Formats: sequence, C-alpha cells, structure tokens
Amino acid sequence: MIKSMTAFAREEFRSEIGEFIWEVRSVNHRYLEVFVRLPEELRALEPVVREKVGKALSRGKVECGLRYKNAGLAPSSINVNEALVSELVEASRKVGHLLHSEARLSISEVMRWPGVLDAEPVDSGEIQKQAVELLDKTLSGLVEAREREGQQLGKLIEQRIDDMGEQVEVAKQRMPEVVAALRQRLQAKMAEFDDLDDARVEQEMVILAQRLDVDEEMDRLKTHLTEVARTLTQNKPIGRRLDFLMQELNREANTLGSKSADTVTTQASVEMKVLIEQMREQIQNIE
Repeated sequence: MIKSMTAFAREEFRSEIGEFIWEVRSVNHRYLEVFVRLPEELRALEPVVREKVGKALSRGKVECGLRYKNAGLAPSSINVNEALVSELVEASRKVGHLLHSEARLSISEVMRWPGVLDAEPVDSGEIQKQAVELLDKTLSGLVEAREREGQQLGKLIEQRIDDMGEQVEVAKQRMPEVVAALRQRLQAKMAEFDDLDDARVEQEMVILAQRLDVDEEMDRLKTHLTEVARTLTQNKPIGRRLDFLMQELNREANTLGSKSADTVTTQASVEMKVLIEQMREQIQNIE
C-alpha cells in the first residue's frame, strides 16, 4: 500500500473529565521527525506519543498537538493539615500577646493559608487514558489519509510509467532507421572520393553504428520501469527505493540523449526526462 507523507487528522472527545482535541499533521521528510505539543498537566505523555507515532509511521515530519479543557470537576476530597492549623493558632496567640491585642486569625484567613487545605485532584490516570485512546484514533485517521493520497500518487506514477514505455519504444524502433540514414549519407559522401578503401569505409560504418547503438540503454530503461511498477505494489515504505530508481532512469535517458543523432530520438530523450522529473516530484511525498 503506497502511503503519502502529507496528511492531516483531527479528533475531538468530550467526557465528564473534560474536552480533548488532537491534531496531527505530517509533511515529507527524509526521516521520521516528531514534534509534540502537550498541556502542562499531560506533559508526562510525551514518550508515549513518540512511541505510538513511531509505530504508526516510518517517515515524515510529524506535528502532534493536544488541547485539553478541564471540565471543572470538584476535587475528590479535601484534607485539612491539622498540625499546621494548630501552629497558626498558637502563632496568632503569641503575636496577639506581644501586641497586647485580642485579635485572632479568622477561620477564612486560616483556610486561605498556603498548605492548610490539600485537595486531591481528579484521577490523572483516567485523563491520560482518554487522551491516549483519542491519539490512537487520530493516528489511525492520519494513516488512512496518507493511504488515500498515496493511492492517487501511485496512479499518477503508473501513468507516467506507461508514457515512458511508449517513448522507449519510439526510440528503439527509430534507431535502425537512424543508422540506415547515416550509412546512406556516409556512403554518398565517400562516393565523391575515388581512392577510398571499401573495407576501411565499412569498418568506420561499424564503429559509427556501435557508437549510436542504444539497445542496452533501452533494455535497462525497460528493466527499471518494470521494477518501479513492481515496487509500487509492495506493502512497505518504498519512497527511498523509488527515488533511487528515478536516478537510474535519468542516467539512461541522459545516455540516450548523448548518443542521439536524430531529432526523434532526441525528443524522446527529452520527454523521458520530463516524465522522470514529474515522477520524482510525486515520489518526494511517498513514505
């Protein structure tokens, strides 16, 4: 299954604990690079997020962001630090004695004193659990989006493979005509001289034909195109292999152009390089 590296997924979930919103986006990148943005109360989840992204994806620059809004639930219980309250009361009594004042700390003042009340927060484990479950759903959506776009990229590449094959046939069928035309022109030129050795002329014709022979290049082009088509059917990351095959195709197309002695084969070489570049642009987004 071909997968693109460019995709976006967003999932929301609301519960009695609060509201969760995950947004995950990815773009093409040579390796897998993950950036994580989490609210402070869920910062401990970052290693889990990175691990899950690493299992779901193999390449791409990936940004994962979570927004969490607390539902405003009351603490599960409130504990009173009785020892601290006793110390505050005693301290207030001593200060009042030194100042010759009967004023004492009020109950509200004691309750506002830092450390007097210790509220147990809502279960953080349940918050993390719901956040991770929603992340799994978001990553699944991202993978599906990458697969859908990958299918479209695969169709574009397959079309260009067919177009490349047509250009290879054009060049292959044209070459005998090119060699024959060169032979005729050379023989006509040589006919102007009376003292030329026929064996020598024939030897030069053979050398020229060998220089113009592109059968090996055509065969390698066909082999590489077959390998590209086969690679597209593999159920694993294929971007790097396809990129390498594009380099090989471009090398053979350049060789064809350098050997060309005919406008038709030259045009075929140019068209091949255009198609290769178009495929290369699409392959840059394939995982």
